Amino acid sequence: MKSLLKKLIVVLLRFEAQLILKKYKPRIIAVTGSVGKTSTKDAIFAVLSKSVRVRASDKSFNSELGLPLTILGRPNAWNNPIGWMQNLIDGLFLIVFPTTYPEWLVLEAGADKPGDISSLASWLRVDVAVITRLPEVPVHVEFFDSPEAVVREKASLINTLKPHGSLVIYTDDTRMQAIVERAESRGIHTIRFGAASDAQVRLEDPQLLVQKGEWPTGMQAKIHMGGRTEDIIVKGVLGAHALMPLVAAAAVGLAIGKSTTEVLTGLDLYQPPRGRMRLIPGLKGSLVIDDTYNSSPAAVSAALEALKSLKHGRSKMRRIAALGDMLELGRLSVEEHRKIGAQVAKCADSLVTVGFRARDIAQSALNNGMADQNILQYEDSTKAGQELQNLIDEHDVVLVKGSQSMRMERLVEDIMLEPEKAKDLLVRQDTQWKRR
Repeated sequence: MKSLLKKLIVVLLRFEAQLILKKYKPRIIAVTGSVGKTSTKDAIFAVLSKSVRVRASDKSFNSELGLPLTILGRPNAWNNPIGWMQNLIDGLFLIVFPTTYPEWLVLEAGADKPGDISSLASWLRVDVAVITRLPEVPVHVEFFDSPEAVVREKASLINTLKPHGSLVIYTDDTRMQAIVERAESRGIHTIRFGAASDAQVRLEDPQLLVQKGEWPTGMQAKIHMGGRTEDIIVKGVLGAHALMPLVAAAAVGLAIGKSTTEVLTGLDLYQPPRGRMRLIPGLKGSLVIDDTYNSSPAAVSAALEALKSLKHGRSKMRRIAALGDMLELGRLSVEEHRKIGAQVAKCADSLVTVGFRARDIAQSALNNGMADQNILQYEDSTKAGQELQNLIDEHDVVLVKGSQSMRMERLVEDIMLEPEKAKDLLVRQDTQWKRR
């Protein structure tokens, strides 16, 4: 019964969303990929927000429910039937009565299962399609025949493009070339972004933003676009990959006719989303890298490289990787957890694992040279956080990452300096999540 009601709500919301799009005719930017979708969506919103009325998906509204809700401008009502009824009534109000509506929508399109994105073409037409990184082992691969099937599903976003639309695509992965060629053969205007030399919008020379003897406060780099090379700074995050959403947003800016100056001014407004490589002061003078939104092999690997890159004035600095299970990997799970364990042995001094799948990370780290006394294993994030409170000191930097269901943000809350700020700084702090 519950499943039937959900399907009915999805159908009604989608129908209302179609009518709203037909009435108000906003221009639409849709973002997909397996790494950095939400950060890219937020960066695009920053680029547009100073000059036009724009609405972006709330948090990670990227599902069959999330997309219509964004178009309607309504929240997730979770299990509240009155809330869903109110959403439908408000949608009807938008259809019947004229009102001020956004000129632009920035939508995040996820693919939890086959058909999620390809079905969009039946009701959604977009002006710009953005495809971020598609790693060899993407999240949700468990529900697809192969990693290549995930790539094909994400690439189907180009089928939603209007006749004169643009494709903005991450170009560092050679597999993207086939998607680019397919798009260009159909006459689609394409802008490539990344760090590769053939990228039209390019990230160059990423570095830590740090003062001698202090913990890093962010990242700095150069961005090459429109024949110019300019400096960009993002405070509060770590890792070169945390800068790539800004490069994607700059490419979108060029695709829709923004000047380089307008793009750079907009990027200054960008605030990194919660749970994506955010730097948070920890207990006893330590530093926490909060990357707890979700997890996949590519994202964990990039986070570990960022951890390895850290420099600090104190010679006793200890790098701790607190890693939870990576879910939805299917038959690839054991192998990918073992690969991460081997990398941990090269990038961290100590390891804390959460969950039974992450035991393979611990075993692999041990097999690759990490001392047994430096490896701790727990079944849940709360217990791990309580133990870490006693173990960390002022010389430690702790990377915390895991899939959503592992609730690794609870560990961060236990070891952050000001847990009273958790509601403002951490992911999954609303009432519905806190009850789970």
